[in-house]
Formats: sequence, C-alpha cells, structure tokens
Amino acid sequence: MREKKILFVAAVCDRRPLSENILSNGGHRPPLQFFASAAKYFCAGSFFITALITPCVAQTVSPFASDTNQLLERTCFQTGAPWTPNGDLRSDVAIAYGIDTNLPARIATWRDHGYRVQVMTGVAWGQYQDYLYGRFDGTNHEDEAQTEKNGNKIGHGGDVYYMCPGINYGEFLAVGVQRAIDAGAEAIFLEEPEFWDRAGYSEGFKREWKNYYHEDWQPPDSSVDARWRTGKLKYYLYRRALQQVFDHVQAYNQRTGKHIRCYVPTHSLLNYAQWCIVSPESSLARLNGCDGYIAQVWTGTSREPNRFAGEVKSRTFDTAFLEYGAMQNLVRATGRSVWYLNDPIEDNPDHDWTDYRNNWESTLTASLFQPEVSKYEVAPWPERVFGGRYPRNAAPEDRKSIPPAYATELQTVFNTLNDMKQPDVQWDCGTEGIGVLVSDSLMFQRGQPVPSDPWLGNVYGLAMPLLKSGLPVTPVQLENDTVSNYLNNFHILFLSYDGQKPQSPEVHAPLADWVKRGGVLVVCDADADPYLKVRDWWNSDGNHFATPREHLFAQLGVTDSSVTNGFNRIGKGGLIWLHQRPVEFSESAEGAAKIVDAAKLAAGKIDLPWRVTNYLLLRRGPYVIASGLTESIGGAARELHGNFVSLFDADLRVQNDLSLTPGTRQFLLDLDRARTGKTHLLASACKALLTTQTKKEINFTVEGVGDTPAIVLLESKKTPRTITLDGNNLTTFEYSAKEHLLWIHFENDAAPHELKIQY
Repeated sequence: MREKKILFVAAVCDRRPLSENILSNGGHRPPLQFFASAAKYFCAGSFFITALITPCVAQTVSPFASDTNQLLERTCFQTGAPWTPNGDLRSDVAIAYGIDTNLPARIATWRDHGYRVQVMTGVAWGQYQDYLYGRFDGTNHEDEAQTEKNGNKIGHGGDVYYMCPGINYGEFLAVGVQRAIDAGAEAIFLEEPEFWDRAGYSEGFKREWKNYYHEDWQPPDSSVDARWRTGKLKYYLYRRALQQVFDHVQAYNQRTGKHIRCYVPTHSLLNYAQWCIVSPESSLARLNGCDGYIAQVWTGTSREPNRFAGEVKSRTFDTAFLEYGAMQNLVRATGRSVWYLNDPIEDNPDHDWTDYRNNWESTLTASLFQPEVSKYEVAPWPERVFGGRYPRNAAPEDRKSIPPAYATELQTVFNTLNDMKQPDVQWDCGTEGIGVLVSDSLMFQRGQPVPSDPWLGNVYGLAMPLLKSGLPVTPVQLENDTVSNYLNNFHILFLSYDGQKPQSPEVHAPLADWVKRGGVLVVCDADADPYLKVRDWWNSDGNHFATPREHLFAQLGVTDSSVTNGFNRIGKGGLIWLHQRPVEFSESAEGAAKIVDAAKLAAGKIDLPWRVTNYLLLRRGPYVIASGLTESIGGAARELHGNFVSLFDADLRVQNDLSLTPGTRQFLLDLDRARTGKTHLLASACKALLTTQTKKEINFTVEGVGDTPAIVLLESKKTPRTITLDGNNLTTFEYSAKEHLLWIHFENDAAPHELKIQY
C-alpha cells in the first residue's frame, strides 16, 4: 500500500495522475510504513514482505461471545499487525498479512480475541532474496525480475522486484505457504499474480518464451503478433506458478485430512486491462485447488477515468458496478466463491475524509447490487482507517482523524454485511438480463506497437450507455461460457473482438446454442483491429478465418453476406451486427444512443419487456440498495415512500420520503419488512450478539473499535425500564412509542461488555 513514502514507477500506458501513480497498486497491500525497516524483521529463509510488528500491550484477554454464524465466514479484514483496539472490527475472519517469524504470535492475538484466522501473502513481489540469490535451490534467479525495455527492473525499491516466475518459483512459494499452514492458517490468500505490460525483456522471460513457443524471443513492441504472444505467455506463467502452490496445498490436505483452502485476491479484469497489467484472472477458477477470489475493487481502481458520451472523467460508482460484476462472473456457475473488498479510504493518503466517505459509499453501494455475492472484506488495514490522520499532504495540524460519525457509519455497515445472504431478491429498474462479453485477452493488447483504447472503450463503449439507462448490465466472462448453465440468465449479450480475442474456438458453440435457444447477440465490430492478424487458432492448424468473428458466424449458420442490417432471426433468438468499432460508441452521445437502441430492438424481437430508468434499485430481503444515476435519461427522480433507516446515517433515524436524485447512494433498512412485532436487533455500530432473552429482559454482548461512538437500534414494543452496560445505568437512549424503536448510545470498547435492557 502507499502510505508512508511515495515512490513512482514509469509505466507505458499508465495514465493515472502523478500523485496516484504510486508504487504499490492495491487497496489490499501493506502500508509502506510497514516496509521502511522491514529487513530487520526477517530471519534466514524468510522471503515474503511482512508487516512491521507493533508489540501488543499486555492485557487479560476476555473472549468474545461465540457467534455460531462465524463459520459462514461472511466478513473479513486483512492486517499486518497483531490485535489492536483500532483494528478490532469483529468480523468473522482476521486475515494476517505476511509470513515471518512473528506470524504465529500475531495469529495467536487474533485467535485469542475470537477470530478465525487466515493468512495472505504476495505472489508477484516480496522479500524474495533467498530465491533471487540461489539460497533456495542453488541457482541465481536475478534475471527473473520483471524488466523494462531500458533494462530497469520493476520493483519496490532495493532488490524487491516483481517477478517473472520461473519453473522453480512455484515451489519457492509453496515453501512459504507451508510456513503459514504450520502457523495455523485455516486458509491461504495468494495475492495479486501480476505481470506488467511494459515488462518482458528479462533473460528469464526470454527463456520462458523459447520453452513455450519453441522459437526465439521477439521484443514485445516489435509487432502486434509479438505483443499478443507476450501477453499470452505472461498469462500462463503465473497460472503455472499458482497451480504448483495449489497442488502443494491439495497434497497436504490429502496427507493430513485437513481442508486448507486457497483464494486469489485480484483486481478486476477491467482494472488490470486499464492499468496495463496481465494476470491469470478467469483461468484460475478452472485450476484444481483454487477455491475462489477476493475482488479487489475500491476507490483507487474505480475512480480511474473512462469515456462516456465523449467525456473523459472519473465515474466511481458506475465503474465499480461493472468491476464488481466482472468479478462475480469469474465464479458464477463454477462452484467457487468470491469476497468483495470495500475500502473506507484508499491507498492515496492525500484525500480528505469527505472524499473517502463519498467514494466508499459509492463503491459499497455498487457491490451490493450483486445479490449473488454475500461475502465481504470490509477493510484492508483497519489500523490506517481508525488510526490514520488525513490528508497526509496537509500540514500536521490540519490532518484529521476519522470523523466520529463516519466511524459509527462504517461499523453499522460492517455488521449489516453479515446479513446480506437474502433469498428474496427483487430488481426495480431497467430491463434485466443484459451483458457485455469480456475476455482475459483484453490485457494482451495494451502496449506498443498498437495499444488498444486508453480509456478501455472496447468495454465501456458498450457497457456504460446501458448502465446509464438504468439497465443492470454486467460483464460476462467469455472464457466461462463453456460452464453448464452459465448463460442461462442472459437474454441479450453484446460482443466485440476489437480490443480482445477469444482464446479458444470452444467458446463459440455454447454462444451459438444460447442464441438458437432464444438469446440475442449484438456484435459490434468493423473488423478493423490490427490484432486480428496475429497468429492464433482462427488462422492456424487448418483454420483459415480472417477473424474469429467469422468462425462464430459459421457456428451461427450465417455468413457476412447473409447478415442484414437490423435483426437477423436465428432459431428462437437472433443476431444484430453493428458495423462499428466499440470505442466509437464512447465518443459521442449519439454513439451511446445506438447501443441502447440496439438493446431495445433486441428486447422487442424476443418479447422481453423493455424499460429504462434514471436509477438502479434492488431489494435484498429487508434491505433496499438504490442509486440515482448521473448522465442518465433525465426525467423526474424516483421517490421512495415508507419507513426506512439509512445505514449510511450514523444516527439511524427514520426516514419516510426519499428521492433518488442523480448521485444519490442509499443502503436502507425497510422497517416495514424488518419488523417482527417482537423486541429484536435491527442495526448496530458494534458487534451485538444476543445472549439471553425473556419477556422482561434482553441481553447482548457488545464490542467495537475502541473509542468510537456506538449505536444500537432495536424494535421494542414498549419503553425499557432500565438499560445497563456492565451493570452501570445508561441514560443515553431514546424510545419512540410511535415507531416502536429504541436507540441506545454508548462508547465502543475493544473488549466485550454486557448490554442489558429490562422492561
């Protein structure tokens, strides 16, 4: 993470502002201050970057009350520190970051406080000196550092480099993972297998090229064919390394009868493509031993600018909506799971709390619009959220700690996220069942000599016009369409092979079958992408197609000459071919309108009810997630009438009338659906576990981040006689006889306390 000092790397096609073009690239990595003196904390044979360990204050641990639902692992957070009061989020899982001699002690501090403990460590970079200098296997591997054209190694200062993983690298990682298992990790998170697009010039990479392609290495920027093949090789190398680790863990499980799981925290395909990074992405879900992902989507990725209707700017909510959708479609129908990361701040420490809060509410809301996902990483590095002072570039006296209201709001939401697995899901917005097909090969066309669109118009040119019209569109992983039932919930799919290519011909048969069964495929392609000429399956091994699109059309039973303008009936479905490059649709309002018109035409031809709105709204059980859209279709704002509590409101007051104006983000508890007629917990800015309940009394164990304001909201049929916290009377409560609601206020403490309400 970027925190103590700002380091910069030159990056071809990295267009972030200089203030954000910071060495670490994730809201998921350790704060850089952890690394300032990291060398002191490694023993011989230790090779992963680890957190600077702060000594724990001696104390008597008072175990938190047992939560039987903790086994569901609904929420988690990651930290490189031992237990501290401002890191005590009371999630189900604490993920200890980094493997070093202090890992068992750090794990113990979290386990002693009632957490399930898992371990995360970096894959692409870290303290790899044992591997680099031959202490691991007797071979010097310095030439496996990712290297730019000018000979510079890409890294984090000193000899901490991003790696080009050689054949022994996976074995090296497996040794470190075993240390984590021996330290008591219940699951392993292998973070960010990343290969920079501007890399590919090291001697190690040249060797891998020769072994993989059986021909001499070509500089990546020498031709589109070399660039394409470079991307494919990078994609393969980290998949190979991770499979070696997965195999090691699977063998351990078989040998011991345990069930250690493996997950891969990774950015979305959309972000990696835009930031010019290659990663295995969807291919990992098909590897034996990969249990799923953490979707690393947060303000830092989602504020990346893109172009819509000719205007380039940041669209945090809209981009996050598509990023989270892309990650969900990595695992849908595969049997794997995904956690959604939310970050209450971000890596760049130079924003203020208002900026952090507004963008967190946007990304959090976007994540809740994926009802298939109900697991969340609620924060990376909670200590920097509840212990940091921002903006960092301000004078010391102008840096502020987290506002109390934001601290309360965060904890209310964190605890509510434990309740998001709701069977009752209802959309109320534009037409559902529309997707945009994306391929991992988006990452292969980002560099010289012919980079694809810098604003990723290959995707956003198709997806953004639909989303801005209130259609809950989602990126659909092309590589996964061979999975049974993967396309079943889609009625209209947009596809272009401009900026991406299908990695195998096998994806076309399921797509053609889906069309014949009633889907409409909208192809947006002018056959103008130079990468259509690269050597790959559509023009090799007996195939003689000029483009992969021609192979798809053959599967559909049509030819270029037989496809007319407009709708072409194929079986129960059909095909629409827009003879334009997708980037063109991002360049003007007229281009965006063409995409929406094509979707409307497709819907009409298959009798799919058509609706556009200037908002998104989703009900998940008693919860309402809503957003007023900017740059949308205009018209009056959607009004909500009822009895709601905003979970973004630190005071949890009842609201009866809400308007979804442009830019509005809402995470609401619908009291009319949440009420049961009995005294029970509705929301809390602390972990509140019911311990006992009778007609005259209800008791909770409560605990939260130290020195932050807590609030507990209950449905209550009558006014309480007394409320006590550890036997001490509380007077800071309010009862509404009209609403049958009870608000209780007290100061959070990072230790369990008894809250007793007597009637």
